[in-house]
Amino acid sequence: MAKVAVGHRAEATAPDAIKAGFAEFIATFLFVFIGVGSVSAYNKIFPLGEMTAAGLVGIALAHGLAIVITVAATANISGGHVNPAVTFGLMVGGHITIVRGFIYWVGQLAGAVLAAALLKWVIVSVEPVPAHTLGAGVSVWSGLVLEIVLTFSLVFVVYATAVDPKKGSIGVVAPLAIGFTVLANHFVGVPFTGASMNPARSFGPALVSWSWASHWIYWVGPLIGAAIAGIVYDGVFISEASGHTQVPVEEY
Repeated sequence: MAKVAVGHRAEATAPDAIKAGFAEFIATFLFVFIGVGSVSAYNKIFPLGEMTAAGLVGIALAHGLAIVITVAATANISGGHVNPAVTFGLMVGGHITIVRGFIYWVGQLAGAVLAAALLKWVIVSVEPVPAHTLGAGVSVWSGLVLEIVLTFSLVFVVYATAVDPKKGSIGVVAPLAIGFTVLANHFVGVPFTGASMNPARSFGPALVSWSWASHWIYWVGPLIGAAIAGIVYDGVFISEASGHTQVPVEEY
């Protein structure tokens, strides 16, 4: 049964937890800078804002490759979450404590805000920094369900390739599998919700551009999807017999 581990208060000041949180700050900063930067670059080339097939491919590749890079770079430090929803999904499964998860959230959100603020300062020709919004004709409930499903698929892959103790040699390709999932999901979700799957990715640009239209979807959807993935994978595919208690964060 999936179970959230609370953790000890001392963990909030433990050196390894602080270092891991700082790694999440750097990784999320880089991911948001590259991801939002790719959208800003597209808007620079096509100022009318009409999405083309080539533009969709470019934005999807930028986000997917950014995740591959940042997850691989920080996997041995923090587990390479780079996403509050991933952190939440692992909390639900008992693979990271609430205390450490909170540290990660602070680092992730701070990194996202800094990246969006830096983009606003550097890319002065594109105002405001592009924030996630629902596509034309997309209802809030359709957007919510889509974000739930996309994030479920992402966190499910995280569990399968990086968390499951039975993963064996598959674990070495976790960054690629996770990055390709983000890339593939962008092909589906960009025209409808922007394919967030990541509250930090949505929060940074929303705060800097002060654009909050339907912003709650980009928190509620990913967190629900991540929670379902954590409950399903941990409860069904990771058994007590496999030695599951709480996977040390350094192993993810």
